[in-house]
Amino acid sequence: MKRIFYLTTIVSALLTACTSWEAGHQLKRIVFDAGDLNFISTSFNPGKETMAALYGNQEAVSLLSEENKQSDAKAEFKLATFKYHENPQYIGGTITGELISVETLQADKEGNLFYHYRDSSGSEKGPLPKEERIKYILGYKPVNRP
Repeated sequence: MKRIFYLTTIVSALLTACTSWEAGHQLKRIVFDAGDLNFISTSFNPGKETMAALYGNQEAVSLLSEENKQSDAKAEFKLATFKYHENPQYIGGTITGELISVETLQADKEGNLFYHYRDSSGSEKGPLPKEERIKYILGYKPVNRP
């Protein structure tokens, strides 16, 4: 009797989990192309339901790994911020959704940093003062890879 109960419970759970979530929810997922830049780190903001991924070249990774934070003339960063949603295939998981913004940070030949913001609608007006965003981006720690 216990076997039948457990089997019925498992089959019910599987059938419930396989219902089509996408029918009533249309997600607009955009794949971000970082070009030649490599993944550096990621962050989540549960309050705003956003996640961000930081990409950069080798010089950018070196800059974030150093203690002195001296600007490297070849460093380039891109911070892509996405809205996140519950993953319909895995309970408790999240997936990226709409692209909210892309922030670019580049250094010139003298090592001066230049910040550029662009949101999904094409607007170039950033949410905070540039100096704060530059500090925020340079505050990321690279993910350790084995």
